[in-house]
Amino acid sequence: MVFMHIRNSREGYGAVAMTLHWAVVMLVACAWLTGQFGDVLPRGPQREAGELVHMFLGLSIVVLVAARLFWRLADSPPPEDPSIGPWSERAAHAIHYLMYALLIAAPVVGIVLQFARGQSLPVFGLFEIASPWTADRSFSRSVKEVHETLANGLLILVGLHAAAALVHHYVLRDRTLVRMLPRSRG
Repeated sequence: MVFMHIRNSREGYGAVAMTLHWAVVMLVACAWLTGQFGDVLPRGPQREAGELVHMFLGLSIVVLVAARLFWRLADSPPPEDPSIGPWSERAAHAIHYLMYALLIAAPVVGIVLQFARGQSLPVFGLFEIASPWTADRSFSRSVKEVHETLANGLLILVGLHAAAALVHHYVLRDRTLVRMLPRSRG
C-alpha cells in the first residue's frame, strides 16, 4: 500500500496539489468540449441544459483554480530539476502564469458574455445573479469571440504543457512528469 502525502515534498506533489491539478484538467476538457459542441444540441431544453453544464464547469474551474492558487501559496511546489537550465525554467514559469491567467480570464469573459446577452448567471443551481445590462447582440457576439479565443488559447497552452511533460519523461528521462502522478513517490 502506498501512502499519499497531503503536502508537497522535495520528491513530488502532494495529494491536494495533484487532486486540484487533475480536477482542473478534467473540468477544462469538459468545458471546452461542451463549448465547442453545444451548438449541435437541438434548440430548446437540451441546448439550455448543455449551456447550464458549460456554465457550471466554467464556474467550477474558477473555484478550483482559486483553491489551487491559495494552496500553492500555502504549500510550495517541489523544487525544479536543476538539469533543465534557466531558460527552460523561465519558459515553464511563463507558461504556468499564462495558463493561470487564461484559466481565470476565459470563465470571467464567459460570465460577461452571459450578461451581454441580458441573461442572469446561474450559480451552481443555488441562486442567480441578474445581468447588469440589457441584451446587446453586437456586444455579445464580440465577447463570444474573445471567450472562444481565450478558451482555444488555453487549450494550446495545455497541449504545450502536456507535450513538455512528455518530453521530460521520454526524452530527458527526468522526474518532471511523475512528480504530478499518484504513486510517484513510492
